[in-house]
Amino acid sequence: VNQPRPTTSIIIMSTKQKKSPLLAMSAGCIAGGIEATAVWPMEFIKTQLQLQAKTKGSKLPYTGMIGGLRYYVQTTGFFSLYRGLAPTLLGSIPKAGIRFGLNSVIKDKLRDKDGNLTAAKNFVAGLGAGVSEALIIVAPVETVKTKCIELNMSFLAGFQHILKTEGVGGVYQGAFATALKQGSNQGLRFMWFNEYKKMVTEDGAKPLGPIGSLLGGMSAGCFSTLGNNPFDVVKTRMQGTKAAQYASTMDCFQQVFRNEGIGAFYAGVLPRLGRVVPGQGIIFMSFETIQTTLESNFSFFQRK
Repeated sequence: VNQPRPTTSIIIMSTKQKKSPLLAMSAGCIAGGIEATAVWPMEFIKTQLQLQAKTKGSKLPYTGMIGGLRYYVQTTGFFSLYRGLAPTLLGSIPKAGIRFGLNSVIKDKLRDKDGNLTAAKNFVAGLGAGVSEALIIVAPVETVKTKCIELNMSFLAGFQHILKTEGVGGVYQGAFATALKQGSNQGLRFMWFNEYKKMVTEDGAKPLGPIGSLLGGMSAGCFSTLGNNPFDVVKTRMQGTKAAQYASTMDCFQQVFRNEGIGAFYAGVLPRLGRVVPGQGIIFMSFETIQTTLESNFSFFQRK
């Protein structure tokens, strides 16, 4: 007669209990690989649009996502849409592992005595995880990816070109801009998703199924993209082959605003939404599902 109430209390406690960082890191690694492969063509077009500065007398061969996809399929072939995927895929697995693992660690440090987290604390946890992944993984991988796309080179050829022309320091070009972009991105994203999850599950009273996780991730991706696209544009410019024209990250902000207008900060926002929204739906749905599966089936993922 008394069995249903303990079951409910266990579900409530599970949303506030500290989880093993290894669990979040492992689930994040797997989810990151799935997400990166699924949405790469959108990332490719977004990067190309952001690299095309709208200077006087220049004309873009395309102006949007569909036009960009059509242009590259017709001129360089379908598989050119996957140019730059190799370094990104190699980086996406540890990147997502670091992101979800560190987010879990920081959240546990910020919980109050009842295990609760405010929206601000969720933002700080995401911010810390985002800056860390940016400096460890994202900056070098994104730099190689951006230049591979811009120069239409393979990963190995692009990496060799960077080392030959710019040295090892060229691999970390735009690191500060990347940290700004990634930190704000993950802060907004984790804050939104955790508040969404708290609301939908009634603070842990109900489980969050795959569809709920998918919708939560998609809405978090939309929110974070609209909130930090200017940082993404500047990050891309600072990592491109024409980055030498900018004295610093702030100078890049100023030049883009002065020469191209405020609208340039939202260059590529539609293809970025087209890539990020489904991508975040996929990664959060995968993460939540994989984390639950690992915790249920492997004892060493269960925190004592």
